[in-house]
Amino acid sequence: MCNKIILFLFISNIVFSCNSQDETRRPNIIFLMADDQASYTLGCYGNADVKTPNIDKLSSMGVTFDHNYATTAICMASRATVMTGLLEFRTGTNFLHGPMKQETWDQSYPVLLRQAGYTTAFAGKFGFEIQKETEEKAIMPEADFDAWAGGSAQTSYDTKKNKALLKYSEKYPHSTMAYGAFGSDFIKSSVQKDKPFCLSISFKAPHRPTTPDPRFNAIYKGKTFQKPGNYGREYGEHFSKQSKQGRQYPRFFEWHYNDKYDQVMATYNQQIYGIDQAVGMIIETLKQTGADKNTVIIYTSDNGFFCGSHGYGSKVLPYEESSKVPLIIYDPRHPNSNKGIRSKALTGNIDIAPTILSLAGLNPKEKIDGKNIMPLYNNPNEEIHKTMALINVWGPSETHSLSIVSKDYKYIYWGFADKGYVETEELYHLKNDPLELENVADSPKHKDHLHNLQNDYDERVKSWKAKAVNYNNYERYSTLFDRSISWNEKKSYVYDLEGIYKKKD
Repeated sequence: MCNKIILFLFISNIVFSCNSQDETRRPNIIFLMADDQASYTLGCYGNADVKTPNIDKLSSMGVTFDHNYATTAICMASRATVMTGLLEFRTGTNFLHGPMKQETWDQSYPVLLRQAGYTTAFAGKFGFEIQKETEEKAIMPEADFDAWAGGSAQTSYDTKKNKALLKYSEKYPHSTMAYGAFGSDFIKSSVQKDKPFCLSISFKAPHRPTTPDPRFNAIYKGKTFQKPGNYGREYGEHFSKQSKQGRQYPRFFEWHYNDKYDQVMATYNQQIYGIDQAVGMIIETLKQTGADKNTVIIYTSDNGFFCGSHGYGSKVLPYEESSKVPLIIYDPRHPNSNKGIRSKALTGNIDIAPTILSLAGLNPKEKIDGKNIMPLYNNPNEEIHKTMALINVWGPSETHSLSIVSKDYKYIYWGFADKGYVETEELYHLKNDPLELENVADSPKHKDHLHNLQNDYDERVKSWKAKAVNYNNYERYSTLFDRSISWNEKKSYVYDLEGIYKKKD
């Protein structure tokens, strides 16, 4: 009898030890990011015209976030924010401004995870370069990953133009599927090691030039797509004059949303279908290797896309189609998985890095702007942000803006007021007007909400002044965005397209 009790206790200790190790074992992490993908291009976000079975399946397995924003709706700045959890004026990184400093990159999630023992890989469009203080030339951080198939600038859809993908070029001549193959091989090799892995893939698709994979030509052949309720120029007349400057406005015609809508959207959605197939390839590999039970998958996009809404094309501006992006997180270890749960909490790309770090059991080196999203996985009805800042300091000065978004409202301040322009405020009641069809900034009914967001805005300007990097022309925006300073006091500097501020004549 005594021997039986001893044997029982021995086996119990083994079981308890195994369970404890399984629960505390750090998960593998896969981060997948599209380029220029609007939320409404996915079936799981309510579009019945598209085919995205694998991403929709991921949505049903995990938690889908309905109010997720790119805090800067352009790829270079957004990608820098994703990696660090910092708003643009703290990364100091964007087109026309400059690369990321080494000390900022050193607090990014790929660097911290590798230091903590993760095997790391990156494939696709990296989006920015790293500038060491002792080096004159900024470079790609290839040496900071265990496996690398990344590229500089916009990269190419032609697989063979990326030397790290050459072995996939015959079977997958289009880079979207090649990235999926690279990711699958990395997973297979990583599961052989007694350490967790982090795979990050940034697809070039569906970024222009529109180059869909020919193998999927039949998917949307002859398809007619339903236009959104805010499609066309008549639904953008109430937008500020400032927003109609730069390239977003003419691209409604230049990119043929006006006269070839179905053809343009078929091409755009075909590229996204390619991403969906690559996602399916990665999910299948996880199952085949047994890594699916301990691998967290995160799917998002670097920014959205107008696709003709309000009579605009492209991105950049703080309106919904441009700044709102999909976000899906699947954690197979969590009891809330496989329930098709959605969260209406406000989230953003600033939250990606702290979420990944938290999943790995790590904390950021310094105080960052983002927050860990996983509490929302526990309780989708909780909130981690009351408001969030949306930034544009790229392109012509007229379009530069700082905006504040909450779950229910959005406030946009257009401060450029040189000849022909006036300072303009826009307020949208997103809860009742998700298509942003009515500017209610002058409505007495919404006066309190306007004042609350104005106050929030003013605090954000103070934060910009206190925390902005002292390089790459970011400090001055704490003056240019200040609502209490007159245009006459601001206009001594204007922004040109080469990124240099010059005194006005």
